Amino acid sequence: MLKKISFFNILLNMANHITLCIWLLFFFISIFSLAKSETYIIHMDLSAMPKAFSSHHNWYLTTLSSVSDSSTNHKDFLSSKLVYAYTNAINGFSASLSPSELEAIKNSPGYVSSIKDISVKIDTTHTSQFLGLNSESGVWPKSDYGKDIIIGLVDTGIWPESKSYSDDGISEVPSRWKGGCESGTEFNSSLCNKKLIGARYFNKGLLANNPNLNISMNSARDTDGHGTHTSSTAAGSYVDGASYFGYATGTAIGIAPKAHVAMYKALWEEGVYLSDVLAAIDQAITDGVDILSLSLGIDAIPLHEDPVAIAAFAALEKGIFVSTSAGNEGPYYETLHNGTPWVLTVAAGTVDREFIGTLTLGNGVSVTGLSLYPGNSSSSESSIVYVECQDDKELQKNAHKFVVCLDKNDSVGEHVYNVRNSKVAGAVFITNTTDLEFYLQSEFPAVFLNLQEGDKVLEYIKSNSAPKGKLEFQVTHIGAKPAPKVATYSSRGPSPSCPSVLKPDLMAPGALILASWPQQSPVTDVTSGKLFSNFNIISGTSMSCPHASGVAALLKAAHPEWSPAAIRSAMMTTSSALDNTQSPIRDIGNKNAAATPLAMGAGHINPNKALDPGLIYDATPQDYVNLLCALNFTSKQIKTITRSSSYTCSNPSLDLNYPSFIGFFNGNSSESDPKRIQEFKRTVTNLQDGTSVYTANLTPMGKFKVSVVPEKLVFKEKYEKLSYKLRIEGPIVMDDNVVYGSLSWVETGGNYVVRSPIVATSIKVDPLTGHN
Repeated sequence: MLKKISFFNILLNMANHITLCIWLLFFFISIFSLAKSETYIIHMDLSAMPKAFSSHHNWYLTTLSSVSDSSTNHKDFLSSKLVYAYTNAINGFSASLSPSELEAIKNSPGYVSSIKDISVKIDTTHTSQFLGLNSESGVWPKSDYGKDIIIGLVDTGIWPESKSYSDDGISEVPSRWKGGCESGTEFNSSLCNKKLIGARYFNKGLLANNPNLNISMNSARDTDGHGTHTSSTAAGSYVDGASYFGYATGTAIGIAPKAHVAMYKALWEEGVYLSDVLAAIDQAITDGVDILSLSLGIDAIPLHEDPVAIAAFAALEKGIFVSTSAGNEGPYYETLHNGTPWVLTVAAGTVDREFIGTLTLGNGVSVTGLSLYPGNSSSSESSIVYVECQDDKELQKNAHKFVVCLDKNDSVGEHVYNVRNSKVAGAVFITNTTDLEFYLQSEFPAVFLNLQEGDKVLEYIKSNSAPKGKLEFQVTHIGAKPAPKVATYSSRGPSPSCPSVLKPDLMAPGALILASWPQQSPVTDVTSGKLFSNFNIISGTSMSCPHASGVAALLKAAHPEWSPAAIRSAMMTTSSALDNTQSPIRDIGNKNAAATPLAMGAGHINPNKALDPGLIYDATPQDYVNLLCALNFTSKQIKTITRSSSYTCSNPSLDLNYPSFIGFFNGNSSESDPKRIQEFKRTVTNLQDGTSVYTANLTPMGKFKVSVVPEKLVFKEKYEKLSYKLRIEGPIVMDDNVVYGSLSWVETGGNYVVRSPIVATSIKVDPLTGHN
């Protein structure tokens, strides 16, 4: 009996082993089968989508279904194979495909091409990549990444422990440097190094106006964050593993990563006084900075009363390039500050990067939208309900649920405010508004969907008796189109302080920029409390200005002989008026219409092209004084700016040799003369060896007739100067506030295109001369 039981057990064990082996065999076969599937990005021809499909998403799912190896073509299964259905970045999708599925999809209607998804290391500030900076060619290697250039910033201070100020690989402090590292509260001179070579602070004006004031951080240490952010944007060293709570993960890098940094703290949490700003710039000039980056400005003040303009003139005389922010008072005309003719005035634009949140519905369908919520990367599933979010009582009734808000009349801002003051678990905002930049960093879990994605959510809620959803965050997409766009808040020209010079000069990345931040200053508040990070994402022309400062540093390193005007000219005449879809750059603040030069200046900055612009428009200090004379400034006012009597007013002229044109057509011609004519004279300098020929190319300007004499410039040698005249003839009454076009000097052979914006406007500007 024992033998029989033993034999039976042996047979049973063998059977179990065989079953196990068979199970393992099938398991490994299935694993092997899964392992063969890889993710591919599939480009599709959207024009080939059959009209029967309501959306490209459905078309992509159907395409996947038709090629799937699996007999299970369940929607949830197909959705799991579909990684992303792209809307803006490309026409197409990414999906997990077996080799046979990939081959089958290549024969599908509408298929264009495919590429295997690979790991990509992203520069997290990303703006260096967006601006075309790379290590193989162009201005980075040519300038050795800004080596030996000193960028001075007047700001809120600096956080020296940030890795963005590591001096690994940074050259020795230039012998011409006369600056110092000033000790103070929680800051000693040992915190400076070969990267951060100067740190000073200025608050005597602040204390003079507030004698009993106790300054909490009486040193160059930054407790606000602004100065750390701007300085690391301009010249931050490489920092691996940077991110903002999982967004924009990658390597942070400034525009001129080998440049030296000097911080002049004159902006205090306790207050800001112009005297301190003026002292800071004055010291920076003395110390020997090459570039001054000023993400600050004063509104509605004439040039001779503006300490930034005055100090910038002194910097100009020393050959220092001054980059300034246009201001954040857009999208209205004449809101721009720093319209000073001898500085660069920088507008703010978006970049091709989006931050994504995902809502997964209870039926397995996922929709994606914009979000920068910094809290936990995912939430637990919760009830989801549609609510009239303008109704506070309705929101209170749905506490601890996800609410869906539908923006029917541009009320998304009100919806966000109401939800913030409620106790809901999270929110889904459905809106057609594209101006969402300042809503994305919400204090509560939130995602912003377009109407197409939002309809899927509303349909699900309508058809389900107990709808549920789950929110997930921390996804970053690169390659968004169209980009750049002009940010709504970016201040617009004409310049009240000097309307005869077209401002802003150009635009640079300013929207949702990631850069270093003080570790002890909170980056944001969420419902659970304050959050801290070594990096922060913020927006404004304060962010666009240091991008341009960094580019100027690169050009200065590559061309030390160039004047500040030459550097500005190179940056302006090579800027792009087209976005990454090769269409005119759009203006978010003007309902995404084509941006005018009063919003974006000459266009979006292009550092590599600026390295070799072909021709430049140069200007001397006396040229700027001639302009001041023509503005009817008194001799005392002019001397206030120039600090010298050596300049003369023997040749007053509003026609500065500038790389742009603005004509005012205010209907002040006589009735007998139905037309108004404005003429401009410009002189360009050839930067090429040998003979070069340039031909004028003018874009149409509606009812305005624009002409150039001569139409051809023939240069025989390097540094030769030739002049031309541009004439705008227009009606006494304009149909629009602004009409614009451009003049491009195109070299024979097409190696160089030197482009200048032209604006004709009926906007009445009263110059801020300071006269009674």
